[in-house]
Amino acid sequence: MSEPDPFNTTDSLKDAVTKRQKSTVGDASDNARPVSMAPETAAQENAAAILPRLGFVGSLRWGWRQLTSMRTALFLLLLLAVGAVPGSLFPQRPASPEVVTKYLQDHPDTGPVLDWFKLFDVYSSPWFSAIYLLLFVSLIGCVIPRAIAHYKAMRSQPPRTPRRLSRLPEYGTLEIPAGRGIDAGQAIGDAAATLKSRGYRVEVRDADGERPSVGAERGFSKEVGNLLFHTALIGVLVSVALGGLFGYSGQRVLVEGETFVNTLVGYDTFTPGSNFNAAQLEPYSVQLDKFSVTFDRESKAHYGQPLDFKASLTTKSSPSSPAQQQDLKVNAPVSLGGTSIYLVGNGYAPVVTVKDGNGKVAFQGPVVSVPSDGAYTSLLVIKAPDAKPSQLGFVGFFLPTALINDKGVAVASDPDPFNPQLNLNAYYGNLGLDGGQPKNVFTLDTSKLTQLNGRNLAAGGIVLSPGASYTLPEGKGSISFDGLKRYVALDIHHNPAQLWTLIFGVTALLGLVGSLFLNRRRVWIRTGNHPDGRTMVEYGLLARGEDHRLAPEAATIRKLLEKRWLAPGADQAEDSNGAQTFLASSTAPLSTASSSTHPAGTGSATVGKDQ
Repeated sequence: MSEPDPFNTTDSLKDAVTKRQKSTVGDASDNARPVSMAPETAAQENAAAILPRLGFVGSLRWGWRQLTSMRTALFLLLLLAVGAVPGSLFPQRPASPEVVTKYLQDHPDTGPVLDWFKLFDVYSSPWFSAIYLLLFVSLIGCVIPRAIAHYKAMRSQPPRTPRRLSRLPEYGTLEIPAGRGIDAGQAIGDAAATLKSRGYRVEVRDADGERPSVGAERGFSKEVGNLLFHTALIGVLVSVALGGLFGYSGQRVLVEGETFVNTLVGYDTFTPGSNFNAAQLEPYSVQLDKFSVTFDRESKAHYGQPLDFKASLTTKSSPSSPAQQQDLKVNAPVSLGGTSIYLVGNGYAPVVTVKDGNGKVAFQGPVVSVPSDGAYTSLLVIKAPDAKPSQLGFVGFFLPTALINDKGVAVASDPDPFNPQLNLNAYYGNLGLDGGQPKNVFTLDTSKLTQLNGRNLAAGGIVLSPGASYTLPEGKGSISFDGLKRYVALDIHHNPAQLWTLIFGVTALLGLVGSLFLNRRRVWIRTGNHPDGRTMVEYGLLARGEDHRLAPEAATIRKLLEKRWLAPGADQAEDSNGAQTFLASSTAPLSTASSSTHPAGTGSATVGKDQ
């Protein structure tokens, strides 16, 4: 049975009569039994139910609606993430072309198939680009109509007041005593002011009628946040695409005293964007003056661990610009020429001189060593392809602070260079550098070389301290340890859309927060004058979607209305249980309506929660 209208005590009787009439005529909602249809009539109905053909234009319209639906956008976003997985499983040709070539040589059966599917060029492949563009179009086609519809909704008036507010999820009634002198028109004005103070957009309907009402709505920011999120997502996609097209990245190892110039030949490794042009490179220069590391010398548990890294640089933004002194630290990049320079590694670079059998210098300079532990035990390779009569190669390790252990083996005991030492094995033969194929500078293939020195040979290994030299057997030449320098590994990135990616990413996050935590709500309040002089009020609340805060909002609105219409006065008292009770006097009590009208002769009513 539906709830009674608080303005008319006969509504419940009318509802009962209406329901009785429906059951008498066999309404379908009251378990009415269906009537059989004649075969001829059924055939006619089936023939009439045949839908017309969509046609070419209709098919295009249907396809566009499918593409611009939110479900399709989410599916394409997931498909884009899945499509990026092969880019991390297989080597990519733009970053490591030599690795891809080796993979194709090692896998002659599956390699060409994978290459045909562009799995070595995932991010520039036609299928990945198609997913990216479809997602882009889907988001635009989804956002623009929703933005237009939301703009129209914001300019339109709140929906009309429902005939039966009692059917809304949150519903309640109030009674304003006759002695308060507040009629239905004044009450609806007070209700509109109360809702407006809560941030609602209100519209008063039939203000001079018998049953005026007010419609209120708020929470448009929820849809604004949703649209902002999707718009920012489009911005992120565009920014990422521009960064991939026009950006580049590279790496460079820089020894103390050396200078890096931002040209293609200045990089050790370089990864260009799809539309990269060498003219994009700004001709700045970076010189490493000094690199210092601060190690922990006080803590016993963490003794020798690095505390701080600092590279002192001299930079010039162009050949004619004045030099500037800058410090490069971890997570504190230096920006030059639209690029960001990051400190990603460091180590020692022993300075050596290699002379061949003719006494001529075949190699001279710092050799970058690769640290392998916290004490900076570093591996290094020295190649002297210009040595005569045989090319020379050295493989070994560098110890910043050498210490002989109980087994008679030299090990590193501290990362600071208190006792530097070089331990090398010497080889001669063809180093394989004359074939035109690139080789890794940190490795040496000794399988086709003849060993000159080693612990297992009569000549023994080569052990050098700073300033010492060693003469190779068989008159092959000599090697000397001239000094020690430090080096840094730099990671250089240029992304013209990096700032926009950050801006759109933060905007998307803010929009997502707004769409998740803001709620769209509608409130209707209707008033009317009772024959006995009371003013009857009913209200209802409705949320778009699930809103667990709708009930507290209804309670808050009710509390504000009670405070406005019945401020605390002398006619209020507090009962023994602490509940606020309004005593009967010349005014009737403000009370909560239940499922039936108040019985005659009731002297008081407690203002409490809606029943």
